[in-house]
Amino acid sequence: MIKGIAVAIAAMAIMTALPATATTDRTAPRKTLEAFASEAELAGLLDSWKEEAKRRRDERRREAQAGLSSQAAPAAPAPVAAAKEAEATSDAVTNVQHAGVDEGGIVKVHGNHLVVLRRGRLFTVAIGGGRLAPVDSIDAFGPGVDPRGTWYDEMLIAGDTIVVIGFSYARGGTEIGLFRISRAGTLAYKGTYHLRSNDYYSSRNYASRLIGTKLVFYTPLHLNPYAADPYASFPAMRKWHAGATAAEFRRIAPATRIYRSDEPLDPFAGVALHSVSVCDLAAPELECESTAVLAPAGRVFYVSPGSVFVWTTQWRRGPEHAAPAAAVFRIPLDGSAPSALKVAGSPIDQFSFLEGADGMLNVLVRANGRGEGMWAAEASAGDLALLRVPLASFSDGRDAAPDDAYRALPRPRGHALQSRYVGGFLLYGAGTGWRRPQPTRESEVYAVDYARDARTHTLPLPHAVDRIEALGRDAVVIGSDGRALHFTSVRLAPMPVAAYRYTRPDAAQGETRSHGFFYKPEREDVGLLGLPIIDGGEPGPRHLRKASAAVLYLRNQGLALSELGALDAHPAQANDGCRASCVDWYGNSRPLFLHGRLFALMGYEIVEGRIDRRPTGEERIVETRRASFAPGAPAVAH
Repeated sequence: MIKGIAVAIAAMAIMTALPATATTDRTAPRKTLEAFASEAELAGLLDSWKEEAKRRRDERRREAQAGLSSQAAPAAPAPVAAAKEAEATSDAVTNVQHAGVDEGGIVKVHGNHLVVLRRGRLFTVAIGGGRLAPVDSIDAFGPGVDPRGTWYDEMLIAGDTIVVIGFSYARGGTEIGLFRISRAGTLAYKGTYHLRSNDYYSSRNYASRLIGTKLVFYTPLHLNPYAADPYASFPAMRKWHAGATAAEFRRIAPATRIYRSDEPLDPFAGVALHSVSVCDLAAPELECESTAVLAPAGRVFYVSPGSVFVWTTQWRRGPEHAAPAAAVFRIPLDGSAPSALKVAGSPIDQFSFLEGADGMLNVLVRANGRGEGMWAAEASAGDLALLRVPLASFSDGRDAAPDDAYRALPRPRGHALQSRYVGGFLLYGAGTGWRRPQPTRESEVYAVDYARDARTHTLPLPHAVDRIEALGRDAVVIGSDGRALHFTSVRLAPMPVAAYRYTRPDAAQGETRSHGFFYKPEREDVGLLGLPIIDGGEPGPRHLRKASAAVLYLRNQGLALSELGALDAHPAQANDGCRASCVDWYGNSRPLFLHGRLFALMGYEIVEGRIDRRPTGEERIVETRRASFAPGAPAVAH
């Protein structure tokens, strides 16, 4: 067992053994977490925190008056930053983690129209009947809303309702804008709602999910024991209107929907309400309900088709070997009571998780992971292990995952860990993340046969591992060697092997987000893949201010990868009058495959291409036309 994780496991008292027999529902927990019985019980806990905060404050005041060295105040939860640190079916266009669980992104499809969220505005572009023409645009915020201090980064569509999700530092939480789209692609504003939350931004994860008409948010809320009104940090919602006040927020998580485990909590070391809110977009008026778990502040979250899993970590000061205490909470989306399990280590990001069809939860953990807050996933460190536990082993939080649920894994070379579950394998490796590509001649990707014998296969590579994606039942590993961009296809059955490598000279991937890639299968073992690219050696954060230079397309033919060509950007230099979200936090370029057609979204341009087959049998992409939907630009450039 690996150091760090092994220490934490040994220190845990396993209160109850895992069940020897399956229940009727093999994923159902034997017990669930306990909610507060009443508002009075919750108030009693908060009052005890306030009394302790007063005692500590008075003690520091007496020490200061006596001329003694004042002890530093215990660290309260970090305040919300004033701004983000840098100015996610056949017609699906989003590279999602789970089929049927859509993720908030910058481009979606509604009938015969593309809908694009770009720099604080919504745009529609007609693609029906062979067209490619801008139709309409509208601010991504409501009339009268001051967009300053707000980031509008994610969009989802349910029926004829477009949802724009933003985070407002000015108004203190998640901003939900609702818009109506007609069959003709015209846009109309419906309303704006605010959901109280702290900053949840991540360099990898997305804040929102859509399952049917259910809009799902995970929003952490840090509790400050020194606050005059602790309830001001509880899940709440209001409908925005001119002159709206903080007093109009209505709590949506009563005490009886706030849960806790047996773990002691230290509010002076950081405690949060880890809140899952579900909103019904089919209702005439948007209504949301929250379920919250009271736990330490560090977190990584993952959304499966039926639950939100939140992994929390209590960071401790001390020697490096003193691993932090951790727990994973399973919060069902049907509103039933959460369950939990004591664990060790920390996942890297949402792709560290997989809720399998076999009733097991699989999690790649690292001894010193830092959660998934801003760039924390790129800074994780320590030994690795695969945790594999039955969902039925979750309970009231008193039980711990046993030692034999963890399997030690080798540590890859590289800076930023990447992972993905494909078929029956967990693949992982490391690359440069948001840094500038580094010279790399020796690297590796590991393939863990997690569902069978957990055997780990090592596949040597001459490039870093900056992205791992599924190609149907197999995979592709993408990474830089410092100047060139490599695509290595991996055959996963019966034994993982590197099958083929395509190299694009003087190139790097233009998007670090998972949504930047897309694979379109045409039949078994055959399909098209696309990825935005930039010049070799340029760093990942370039996409924050510039569109990709091109979108590159490859054909997969039985894992042999061949270049079809690229559609190049011709970015306009005109001032677009941007008022909000003027940095492309979620990127700006995407490959799109729709209605048998092939497009590239790059900034304010959509370029269409077609695949021509030459007499030699070679296939190449030929640009057919492009349209600019930039504010004030001609409808069709050529």
